[in-house]
Amino acid sequence: MGELHRVEAGGIGQAYRTWGAPAAPPLVLLHALGEDGSDWRNVAPAFARDWRVYAPDLRGHGRSDWPGEYSVELMVADVLGFLDVLALDRVDLIGHSLGGMVAYLLAAGHPERLGQLILEDVGAPLARNAGVPARPEGQLPYDWEMVLAVRGQIDHPDPAWLGRLTQITAQTLVLGGGPASHIPHDRVAELGRRIPRACIQTIPAGHLIHQTEPAAFTEAALRFLQR
Repeated sequence: MGELHRVEAGGIGQAYRTWGAPAAPPLVLLHALGEDGSDWRNVAPAFARDWRVYAPDLRGHGRSDWPGEYSVELMVADVLGFLDVLALDRVDLIGHSLGGMVAYLLAAGHPERLGQLILEDVGAPLARNAGVPARPEGQLPYDWEMVLAVRGQIDHPDPAWLGRLTQITAQTLVLGGGPASHIPHDRVAELGRRIPRACIQTIPAGHLIHQTEPAAFTEAALRFLQR
């Protein structure tokens, strides 16, 4: 499961998990909407052989604060604050779904903070028609108000986000989940096309690549990161 920690960063309390030797190069993993840092538990040990792995809970998720104010931009600021507090000047970064959106906006706005970037089943920020999600019953491990706020941005992203993709300087691997994913492949391909130094690979595992096919995911990620 990794060691659980907590820091005050970006103006909120942020929980995070770690794997690997503290002195190893840093690798940050950003989870999808409705998940938390523990979502990476099955693949983190593979990365921890060569990296110090950090998996924070984004705001409104898990054991991080649920402050009631939510946006993808605030999540980017939170991650930057997290890096600053832990004195992580430059990191490799993997983001899945929502975490991938946070990752590519961070990479575009702060290219000096990134080494290499992996985006797992993330589409280009283009508007889509999607209904308002229904709240699941019972107690949730995330703030439902966060889901509504962030889903609005996912469905109708800031038009400027698309242009910012060209500002990413990190070597980037875009991993698509294939036809079983709800993210259309043409949008994954468009994301890869917009990022100047990106390559695209498909692992036909659906949206949850690192959960459904952890061996294939880590093999592809490690091959890219260890080049």
